Amino acid sequence: MFRHTPLRYATLAVLAAGMFAAAMTAEYFGLEILTEIAILAILVLALDMVAGFGGMVSLCHGALMGVGAYAYAVLAAKAGLAPPVAMAAAIAISGACSWVIGAICARSHGIYFIMATLAFGQMAYSYAFDSAALGGDDGVSGIPRLDLSAIGIDLNDGQSFALFCLLALAAAYGAAVIILRSGLGRSLTGIMHNEQRMRAVGLVTWRVKADVFGLSGMIAGLAGVLAAQHIMFVSPGLLAWTVSGEALVVVILGGLGTLVGPLVGAVLFVLLKHEISNVTPYWHLVVGVILVAVVMSRANGVFGWIEARVARWQAPRVISSRKEQVKNA
Repeated sequence: MFRHTPLRYATLAVLAAGMFAAAMTAEYFGLEILTEIAILAILVLALDMVAGFGGMVSLCHGALMGVGAYAYAVLAAKAGLAPPVAMAAAIAISGACSWVIGAICARSHGIYFIMATLAFGQMAYSYAFDSAALGGDDGVSGIPRLDLSAIGIDLNDGQSFALFCLLALAAAYGAAVIILRSGLGRSLTGIMHNEQRMRAVGLVTWRVKADVFGLSGMIAGLAGVLAAQHIMFVSPGLLAWTVSGEALVVVILGGLGTLVGPLVGAVLFVLLKHEISNVTPYWHLVVGVILVAVVMSRANGVFGWIEARVARWQAPRVISSRKEQVKNA
């Protein structure tokens, strides 16, 4: 079961303060990077929910984000629906598609689950690439942003949109915590540790997996809606398996199954990408070397390594405190 620790609370506070400060002080390029971090962080939160707490390593979450982006683009730009309605519908469509994928793949495990989700992602990519209704490889443009002028907020302003994405990230994190702490989330964790035992006590395991996968898909759909509004354009590249692969890299880099770690990973990944690409076009190679080093260190990502070091530092104090309690008793 997911729980917060003082270190996790402190990390969240540092991330929140740093992102808010950046939003208030950064210029155009900095705001674009901050928005990119927020959108990626929402996607990796969705992936960590199923991969870190359910053992369902998905290679279709990038495609689910793309489904949300395309659904919003078609409903808002082509069908003419109001952006709030189009947003809600796009998130629901992404969640429904995700639930179906989760239900179909729920009885597979390991590499078979990974390959099944990859196949679904590639089918979505191929459909978007070949569909004239979706613009084919030209994509869809002219996507409107949410209109909040009634409350005095202009989301066409870079700073306002960056803050809006950060607010969406906070809401997505809160939703993920609520889901993982609920009975559904605890059941998912139990299934990951011992699916046969959970089935023996009468739990319909495939339904639990599908339900959490569907909720995770809704969060990924939110990331897609924000991505569509950010660049006001969507193309089939958003559904490519490489997007899912990058999301998985970020989760592993930050710390699988920690929920806070992927946020750290999103910040590190985007900053590394932009800083290293200023020096060399082979930034993927550098990030790959860093990822290999993280994996070979046997630490659960950067944040997992920090948690382990803090726990090792605190262990003698905890033992000493318990000895003192026993002596006083």
